[in-house]
Amino acid sequence: MALRLTEIFHSIQGEGSTVGLPTTFVRLTGCSLRCSWCDTTYSFTGGEDWTVDQVMERLAPIRTRRVCVTGGEPLDQHDEAIALMDRLLGEGYFVVLETSGSIDVSRADKLAPREMLQLSVDVKCPASNMQKRNHLENLALLKPHDQLKFVLSDRRDYDFAREVLAKRPTKAQVLFQPMWPSPNPVTETKVVGDVATMRNVAEWVLADGLDVRVGTQMHKVIWGHEKGR
Repeated sequence: MALRLTEIFHSIQGEGSTVGLPTTFVRLTGCSLRCSWCDTTYSFTGGEDWTVDQVMERLAPIRTRRVCVTGGEPLDQHDEAIALMDRLLGEGYFVVLETSGSIDVSRADKLAPREMLQLSVDVKCPASNMQKRNHLENLALLKPHDQLKFVLSDRRDYDFAREVLAKRPTKAQVLFQPMWPSPNPVTETKVVGDVATMRNVAEWVLADGLDVRVGTQMHKVIWGHEKGR
């Protein structure tokens, strides 16, 4: 069974509940979504075929026992991604699955030990132009150690996220992450109304009394848009 991989690199986790922790990233190739603000468009095509054994050999010398399986959209290679995560969990790694939220995560939810697997699931907001692809049934599957992420570009996105949470309660930790400015004019989002800066989002959350985490992408604070970081 072969995985199509774009890159494997060792860095720190830049976002979410494990932010700042050393992590090895396994970035799978391909994504069926085209979010307006995507910062990893280079992962849409290309890549190389790797077996699960080859991935494990590559990870073995790295002392960090935390792996983030990301993309693109890793679950577009569904069987292969599940096999990789199953192997990682079986060898004692803590695994984070970063997924766009457009694909059913029920098979990943059944992997064991489940407490060693964190599902990091997105909900796409209107500025992404992909909100119709959300598989909102995923929210009911999430555990307290999982996380649900909303990338926010403007007040409209914030109101959308707030409405989703009101209609579909989840046990997961919730992250509101303002969109990081893109260096690529092609992927710039046209915002509507108030821009979702860190300050704005923090003030909106406080005003509404939401129990969510306001975050940013720490790796970009450190390295900017440098690839493989």
